[in-house]
Amino acid sequence: MGSDRTVAVFGAYGHTGRFVVAELRERGLLPVLSGRDADKLKALAYETGLDARPASVDDPVSLDHALAGAAAVINCAGPFAVTAAPVIEAALRAGIPYLDVAAEIEANVDTFAHFADRAREAGAVIVPAMAFFGGFGDLLVTAAMGDWTAADEAHVAYGLNSWHPTAGTRAAGAVSRQRRDGRRVRYTGGRLEYRHDAPPTLEWSFPDPMGPRSVIGEFTMADVVTVPSHLPVPEVRTYMTVEAARDIADPDTPTPAAVDERGRSDQTFLVDVVVRSGGAERRAVARGRDIYAVTAPLVAEAVDRVLTGRTEAFGVVSAGEVFDAPDFLRALSPHITLELRP
Repeated sequence: MGSDRTVAVFGAYGHTGRFVVAELRERGLLPVLSGRDADKLKALAYETGLDARPASVDDPVSLDHALAGAAAVINCAGPFAVTAAPVIEAALRAGIPYLDVAAEIEANVDTFAHFADRAREAGAVIVPAMAFFGGFGDLLVTAAMGDWTAADEAHVAYGLNSWHPTAGTRAAGAVSRQRRDGRRVRYTGGRLEYRHDAPPTLEWSFPDPMGPRSVIGEFTMADVVTVPSHLPVPEVRTYMTVEAARDIADPDTPTPAAVDERGRSDQTFLVDVVVRSGGAERRAVARGRDIYAVTAPLVAEAVDRVLTGRTEAFGVVSAGEVFDAPDFLRALSPHITLELRP
């Protein structure tokens, strides 16, 4: 085990990785910079004064060196179909927790499938998808359910005013499309289903001031992996505002542009979660700014809780299972506003 405040960040120089490094430092944690591009690491080390350790997923020795002395590792480097397994293996060798910010559905499925038994036997904590897509939705669904132990259906509607994707998002999306052979995916009847038809366009009544908006139905995100991993919910659906869906589909949409001193863009989001059981309905609503920037406090809060023993499970676990969901979300109050509507 390493010193209890040192956190290795793989992919530290990426768009989200930089937010994560800054957030860790603000919380009094000591990031160790790592990743595959030695020149970008060197530049970030010069900028921040932090230790840089180049590593490649094809070189286990370099990964072991990158994680030496660390108390945990956060993987910010996609595509996670390529990076997750090697970095998890290194974390298991080092005996430290692993967290990532993967939004790739298939990569997250792989993590649960391939590492669940080993992580449980080792008493290790592995938290995939600890990000805006996947972890955040799972926390909101879990909080909305409250004392319910199961639900008939969970709906996560993403009200994004725009979506300017990073290069990493585009690369991860390309890998996912290739793995799906061009099909789309949804979660129904308690399993993932791959389809060739087009997703429906629907209207979703977001809370004010957003109000009713056109959304792409079954715009499936990583929540369909995280939520069912610990909650008996046979129908999990996610939705995306049409404007944001068009942005991500357009190859000419530019990358995010910083508009403040923290490097955040002017993008806003409203996540509206509805869970239903029988004739009852519960709801959770969260508002904030910049889906990439908000991933940093999500994963930083998570690693802080893991390192200080504020966890409720071990093995390969999603956010809603391993953390007290309402308490975790309240801790994000500087970054989001939260409303629970039982």
